[in-house]
Amino acid sequence: MGHVPQRLTILHTNDIHSHFEMVSPVAAEIFAQRAAAGEEPVLLLDIGDHMDRAAVETEGTMGLANIDVLNLTGYDAVTIGNNEGLTFSQEMLSSIFSGLQCPVVCCNFVESSTGEPPSWMKRYAILEKDGIRIGVTGATAAFTSFYSLLGWDALDPETALREQCLFLAPQVDILIVLSHLGLPTDKILAERLEGVHAILGGHTHHLLEEPIMINGTAVCGAGKFGRYLGRLQFERLDPQSDFSLVTGGCIPIDPLLKEEVIGPAAAIHLKHGQESLQTIVAITDRELPLNLRGESPFGNLLAQAVRRFTGTSMSLVNTGQLLGPLPEGEVTTGMLHALCPSPINTCIIKLKGRDIRTALEQSLTEEFYSKVIYGYGFRGNHLGSLAVDGLKILYDPLMIPYDKSVAVFVEGNPLEDEREYNVGTLDMFTFRAGYETIANGKDALFLLPHFLRDLLRMELQRPNSLDECMLTRWEAKSE
Repeated sequence: MGHVPQRLTILHTNDIHSHFEMVSPVAAEIFAQRAAAGEEPVLLLDIGDHMDRAAVETEGTMGLANIDVLNLTGYDAVTIGNNEGLTFSQEMLSSIFSGLQCPVVCCNFVESSTGEPPSWMKRYAILEKDGIRIGVTGATAAFTSFYSLLGWDALDPETALREQCLFLAPQVDILIVLSHLGLPTDKILAERLEGVHAILGGHTHHLLEEPIMINGTAVCGAGKFGRYLGRLQFERLDPQSDFSLVTGGCIPIDPLLKEEVIGPAAAIHLKHGQESLQTIVAITDRELPLNLRGESPFGNLLAQAVRRFTGTSMSLVNTGQLLGPLPEGEVTTGMLHALCPSPINTCIIKLKGRDIRTALEQSLTEEFYSKVIYGYGFRGNHLGSLAVDGLKILYDPLMIPYDKSVAVFVEGNPLEDEREYNVGTLDMFTFRAGYETIANGKDALFLLPHFLRDLLRMELQRPNSLDECMLTRWEAKSE
């Protein structure tokens, strides 16, 4: 008698970014896939950036809403992305992931103090389904200098993965890599790693309608925000033979799908999240308007907050970090979160006067203040103008762009092009996003883990901060 072929279905998600409106539709599709597989085994994996602190559910429950969704949906293993690793402290991550009912797998992420993964993480997992042994390892994008400030060592992903694959391949029937590294890296890894059946990807939000086959490895990616569910099927004719890929691709998720468990749970987390963000942090006696195309009090307040926190002589921030004006009256943590949702940190850099001047000139042009920005932790839409503190700028509103017609003063003295200044600014600019000349700054010192909304809270509590933000920094020259 011939054997019945053995089948394994692998379902994968990535970069959900706390899009809680999609967690019930995604779960409904997963449950349907499990039902369709009948007795055959199904493995469910997530490739990181499930959490995003821009969402009330995540911010207000400190990530526990996401863990609940992962548990209720029935994931078999997950890895972490930079939105987990970089936006929560070590202690927070430990309390968040201790409640997860499946392994967190990542082999290039260790505690600086011990050189070992934290207690809640494993370098690999061997999962067994119907006698099929599945080896799973993972790696996350190595933002080395940022991670070291939070007490982590992010190791070279390829070296770490090669070690795990060599160790796992002889012991398992199928070897899977969870890669929060991005598609360009995944393609290189597929060429260089041996014995890997599939690299399930994320981080660069790529959607692969069907896997890219490289060196016998299926390279996969399921887009972003829960709009797709990745699906692979492997088969072998008998227990002695090797598994091969039968089908692979992505299933578009109908946002109207519903199920009975995860939808209601997400609604409860939203309510709890909103309640926990009701702490009143300040009471204001006036509205602070916002202008993304020029100067405004709320933009100035953010610049003040950054200059105070960084202890520098001047600060440069983009007004696009703020999503609306600050109303008069009671200000809650939830309001600051809604108005300034980006998980962005400040930094101190040494920047030449000419690079400061160029950025300020660009700030007056629509090409820059209306620029649409994606990524780098930014959760706004447009870059916005530059808000400053510690500077006085005279400009000609009728000028032709880049016509060198801004005069800049620091503490009453003209800005010197060749001089280096200590500037408080945003980590996002060091990636050459937006006002690119700011990235020419040297000796960047990143101040983690405080976000801009934490700095706004401190600044609102400082006496006279509201009066100071009404003072103009940008003065139009009258000819």
